Amino acid sequence: MTVYYKGFPQSDRNEAIKMVNVDELEDRVRKVMPEAAYYYIASGSENEWTWRNNTAAFNHFQIVPRSLTNMDNPSTETQFMGMDLKTPIMICPIACHGIAHKDAEVATAQGAKAAGALFSSSTYANRSVEDIATATGDSPKFFQLYLSKDWDFNKMVFDAVKSAGYKGIMLTVDALVSGYREANLRTNFTFPVPLDFFTRYVGAEGEGMSVAQMYANSAQKIGPADVAKIKKMSGLPVFVKGVMNAEDAYMAIGAGADGIVVSNHGGREIDTAPATIDMLPEIAAAVNGRVPIILDSGVRRGSHVFKALALGADLVGIGRPFLYGLALGGAKGVESVINQINNEFKILMQLTGCKTVEDVKHADIRQINYTADNLPSNTDPSVRRAYPVTKENQMEGTQDAATGASKH
Repeated sequence: MTVYYKGFPQSDRNEAIKMVNVDELEDRVRKVMPEAAYYYIASGSENEWTWRNNTAAFNHFQIVPRSLTNMDNPSTETQFMGMDLKTPIMICPIACHGIAHKDAEVATAQGAKAAGALFSSSTYANRSVEDIATATGDSPKFFQLYLSKDWDFNKMVFDAVKSAGYKGIMLTVDALVSGYREANLRTNFTFPVPLDFFTRYVGAEGEGMSVAQMYANSAQKIGPADVAKIKKMSGLPVFVKGVMNAEDAYMAIGAGADGIVVSNHGGREIDTAPATIDMLPEIAAAVNGRVPIILDSGVRRGSHVFKALALGADLVGIGRPFLYGLALGGAKGVESVINQINNEFKILMQLTGCKTVEDVKHADIRQINYTADNLPSNTDPSVRRAYPVTKENQMEGTQDAATGASKH
């Protein structure tokens, strides 16, 4: 059930996961994943208020049930940018899936394909866009770009992505430097598995680099002109990822963006930034249907998907939960996570008389504002439980049995 890359333990599972909800996977994954890798996924920046509030803020909005709708068997199928999808739930880009599974992004993309969901790959992926395309054929795929200071590197990426059949680029603009991620500092996290685009361009594997060091390779200065330049060089639609207010939405569309991604990087960048769901109505009003909108950050339930669509999103992205599913079940685990949230979403469609995803976009949503919790996060040292020590989650020969920490 575990293989090793230079001593780093990787899951090789490929099995469906039984769950009641996706939140329970976070505790289960600790038994198969090294401590530093787990906290790289699970944690946010500083005090993690935004990380927590991203999910809590969905409670600011309420779904009004509907009865006597004379409707059954709702469909979660939808179209997006000419792509036919079985669900409006998509896989958000996250770096280095190899910390969760030996097949890394290939397995994630296979799980997304099986669930009929849009997959997006990161610039900092372990596996190549070509390997992913070979394994998944023409299933829908987007690519997330960390723009490099080196435009020759960017051009190499664009050519590879387009040749591999990816349908669009998501330009990340909200992570010009790494947020202050304390859990990563406490566990001395560095990327343990090679990153494909770094390997093929300069021979650098990315192994041993911290998150902050990795971000230092990216452009710290991005403006509207870069959107147009990326569109021209890549020949692909460009979504601007990391929009959190109406002004930036106007600027992105004015620069030629083909879509908007409402995201605060899952609470991993600016702590005390507002939750994405709270900002979505303002941004949707500014966009006014001119381009599609994706929302991510904090999505854990079918009700979250429902609310995001009703408030203006066209697709809704999940991040951390699919990586837990990847570690616990490989491609089938990723599929299980998407299906779990999608099944919850479908129940709500029935209970609100929404036959289609388009109907959900016109559902009755009410808003009652209140202050989110001020409790410490589960990665805070004051409440953090001892990390479990198991055979599967330890580095070979370098584990610290007293703390469960994996040294790499």
